[in-house]
Amino acid sequence: MSDMKTYKPNSLLYLDGVSVSFDGFKALNSLSFVVEPGELRAIIGPNGAGKTTMMDIITGKTRPDSGEVFFNGTVDLTTKDEADIAQLGIGRKFQKPTVFESHTVWDNLELALNRKRGVFGTLFYKLSGEDKDRIEEILATVRLTHRKDDLGANLSHGQKQWLEIGMLLAQEPKLLLVDEPVAGMTDAETSETAILLREIAKTRSVVVVEHDMGFIRDLGVKVTCLAEGSVLAEGSIDFVSNDPKVIENYLGR
Repeated sequence: MSDMKTYKPNSLLYLDGVSVSFDGFKALNSLSFVVEPGELRAIIGPNGAGKTTMMDIITGKTRPDSGEVFFNGTVDLTTKDEADIAQLGIGRKFQKPTVFESHTVWDNLELALNRKRGVFGTLFYKLSGEDKDRIEEILATVRLTHRKDDLGANLSHGQKQWLEIGMLLAQEPKLLLVDEPVAGMTDAETSETAILLREIAKTRSVVVVEHDMGFIRDLGVKVTCLAEGSVLAEGSIDFVSNDPKVIENYLGR
């Protein structure tokens, strides 16, 4: 696919021909994947398709054996470590939420905001009016304004997921990678999460890995289906779910 080269300058995330093996197992097999600035993208595929490995490569947790990985058109992510990549503006939300249970929702967001400033910044830092406005704005985005004084421990599972998305937003990422956000959520929380992620994607790029097909349909965005470490199909959910290869490899299981 030589024509992919033309995308690199204007893409936010660009993977081309990325392969990686673990003990002889090809977790990624010449994977090519492009995300545009301000794009919301969904990724589906069976377990073992390479979804997590792809996230690991983007965040610097795993190095590819071959292939190119560029961020913002110019930054070669394969030369950076995890801390560098986080600083560049790539945030990752894992499946299990890790909020500070014994802190309030507000304090969780304040801690996340300070994380950018390093230890000394945090020790001697007083919240500015601008920071307070930003926290209020994030609270509104993640539907938690009315819970801001409640302890993290007292939130529902869905609300903890939202708080964690808020904590990532406090670090102002350009790209947000979100892993199975609606697993274990109620139906109401699931539909609310689709709306919330669409709102967030107005100001940054978001890549969502998810198995819940109803939720993917709610998102209404371009879907990439991975299988055996490479892209099996890409397009609207209707296009992808009618692809015989996708039915056989994933949906038919």
